[in-house]
Amino acid sequence: MSGRTIIRRLAALFLLLGLLSSCAAPAQVESRPAAAIETPPPVVEELPELPPEPTVATLAVCGDVMSHMPVTNDAWDAATETYDYRPILRSVKPLVEQADYAVANLETTFAGGPKYSGFPYFNSPDGLADGLADTGFDLLLTANNHCMDRGFSGLCRTLDVLDERGLAHVGTSRTQEEADANVVVADVGGISVAFLGFTYGTNGLPLEAPFSVNLFNTDYLTTISQLDETRLLGALEQAKALEPDLIAVMIHWGIEYKTKQNAYQERVAQFLFDHGADIVLGGHSHVLQPMELRTLARDDGERQGFVCYSLGNFTSSQVDPLTDTTVVLELTLVRDNVTGAAEVADYTYTPMLMRNRGAGEAERFELLDVYAELFSGEECEVPEACRAAVEACRSILGTEHDAHPEFDINTP
Repeated sequence: MSGRTIIRRLAALFLLLGLLSSCAAPAQVESRPAAAIETPPPVVEELPELPPEPTVATLAVCGDVMSHMPVTNDAWDAATETYDYRPILRSVKPLVEQADYAVANLETTFAGGPKYSGFPYFNSPDGLADGLADTGFDLLLTANNHCMDRGFSGLCRTLDVLDERGLAHVGTSRTQEEADANVVVADVGGISVAFLGFTYGTNGLPLEAPFSVNLFNTDYLTTISQLDETRLLGALEQAKALEPDLIAVMIHWGIEYKTKQNAYQERVAQFLFDHGADIVLGGHSHVLQPMELRTLARDDGERQGFVCYSLGNFTSSQVDPLTDTTVVLELTLVRDNVTGAAEVADYTYTPMLMRNRGAGEAERFELLDVYAELFSGEECEVPEACRAAVEACRSILGTEHDAHPEFDINTP
């Protein structure tokens, strides 16, 4: 074989090997991870901030707390040798306790025993204060025509007894310093209410200490008709300076046993509203008198106020017509938490009757929730008296604000 032939064959062989090599599987290429794709954060649309909800609270108001001797004697518990008023007040306790704050007029003194007395110079056992605290009361008006029945010492001891039981009080003072600061600012379910207390007079008893009783008349020992505008204005300005949401004036006034307010009460109420009061809570007549919402003009606009001329007797043994009938009044207070304005938005009342079972009964007196008695499903002891109480309340106060206007009291 010639050299040229060998070279051609070698060339053909190399060509064949090249072709075989090109048909082989491709070489593996090193795998590299793909770059991570960045996902943009979700777009959250900002919602507008909602205005704060208004604050809503309830204030319970009750009438004249009196303890004539038949009531005092009925409260005596021989087993414990104490005066226990809780059985007398047990039916009203749920209505008082459910409110954010509760007030009443204390028309007696706690001058100390054992010589207790009723009309005309009241002095009641300390157990009455225990009963009021247990029922759920928070504040008592102590300025009224009986606050001086046992003199200045009796007035002072009354306040001591209330302090010991955690009951706030307004209207009377033991010292000039107390009188200078005689405003109670209470937290009523998140709404601040400044309470002031005044009385028309002291049943002709002169003050032993000029500062001891808040009087709204300059002639409290004579005609009781000259309004002390300077004193009232000063008290209202003092309350305003404390910057409460509302100002309430508890006041002792009017003519006894009249179921309608007189012109002087209306004048005093208007004066109080005109100078900053939002709520006026009256007492003294021992019977119910009308109540109403009022439109009040304030620097930041109009709002609703409220006046109650009298809630009658809360506890007593009086037998004159309607003196056994009262109500638990509940005011609905509202503060707009955007503007800061507060007002009395509404009110309701629940009729009550002081049941007198007669001398010799183990439990002679009990303040009854009339609707609970009539519609509890159990037999009512005094259905006619309960119906008469409802009729009186609806007649004097109106049906619209009755807590249960739907109740038909004529249903057997």
